[in-house]
Amino acid sequence: MEIRFLGGAREIGRSAILVDDSLLLDYGMASGNPPQYPVDQPEPDAVVVSHGHLDHVGAVPSLLSGDERPPIHWTPPTAELARVLARDTLKLHGGSYDCPFTEAELKRLTEVSHTHGYRQPFEAAGYEVTFFDAGHIPGSAHVLVDSAGRSPAGDRTQSDDDGDTRLLYTADFHTEDQRLLGASRARPDADVVVVESTYSDTERESRPAIEHRFVESVTSTVWEGGTVVVPAFGIGRTQEMLCILGAHDVDCYVDGMGKDVTRLFQRHDGFVRDAETLRRGASNARFVTGKPGQRERIAQKNTVIVTTSGMLHGGPAMAYVPEIRSSPTNKVAFTGFQVPGTPGHELLERGRAEFDGRILPVAAQTEQHDFSAHADSDGLWEFLGSYRDAQVLVNHGDNCEDFAAELVAGGFDAAAPRLDETVEV
Repeated sequence: MEIRFLGGAREIGRSAILVDDSLLLDYGMASGNPPQYPVDQPEPDAVVVSHGHLDHVGAVPSLLSGDERPPIHWTPPTAELARVLARDTLKLHGGSYDCPFTEAELKRLTEVSHTHGYRQPFEAAGYEVTFFDAGHIPGSAHVLVDSAGRSPAGDRTQSDDDGDTRLLYTADFHTEDQRLLGASRARPDADVVVVESTYSDTERESRPAIEHRFVESVTSTVWEGGTVVVPAFGIGRTQEMLCILGAHDVDCYVDGMGKDVTRLFQRHDGFVRDAETLRRGASNARFVTGKPGQRERIAQKNTVIVTTSGMLHGGPAMAYVPEIRSSPTNKVAFTGFQVPGTPGHELLERGRAEFDGRILPVAAQTEQHDFSAHADSDGLWEFLGSYRDAQVLVNHGDNCEDFAAELVAGGFDAAAPRLDETVEV
């Protein structure tokens, strides 16, 4: 089996892995100005998508721009999220060189879409593929690729099992329970593991401790007469915040992409930890319609506002923060890591950020809570403990080489492939 890393190798973003020039695992984009896409656009026999985040699914429609129509396999929530993200990309970049697909390719997604549940094997490009719950966002999956019975030409045969390989692509995963999702507990047998390493250098507090501190901070600010803006990613993080606030009877507003995604997850509530928890969180929130002047009025209320974007790249958060910035009674409570160079990072570090082309000082309090849906260092080591006899290939991280070296020192057969490198396993 040959594994070619078209994206996500020694970096975070544009994940794309090509197996034997035939099966493509993910095809994402890295948001930025301009966006970045995988280093090559292959013509695979089939595509398997791990989950519905932009860096894993954002470029998939571009695979349908030519004459080829490879089947695309994903879970039902991922299939819907892919279309939501594609529409958003067209809205932001459509008609420019920064967008590699058009509305026509987006419409073709439905024609080639094949959805599958967890632990339900299916055939793709001659391989047997199985999804396992990754505990990252609803519908997220570890992808197990089994080459048993596959001939060099890619056809299924009844030959012996010599040379068969079981590849486990973890994609993004979490090993601790969240309100929205349960921890990933699947450990299928595998000969090769491609493992993410986003937080390989981080030891995180327990989720209950992080949640307690967040709720205490938010409620104390509201009791003191302040308004709290909670920037959150629209997919996964917004819904986790709604579940937490609902569980603690904290009223809130929700704005941005997270509104539609919350409804989407309610339609697929079999992919969440507890449908009632999500229902309660959604019913506890008031959904903002975006009518003229509405956001400005809400910002003046003594309330909590959960809104995109998570790092203040754009979205309704860019309207709310300037409205509350002048009072130290108010608060901006970030829900995850702020990448250096983003407005969120600038606000945390320097007390100011760019809004609508203006650098504005912010007197409101700022703080950061680590609600990441990725496994931390302890979680990664615990997960890989089941794969001491497997070959481990580290990707999706800023410290891939360092983590691979730590694994080698710990007795693993591990490496961190380079971008566009092909590894034979």
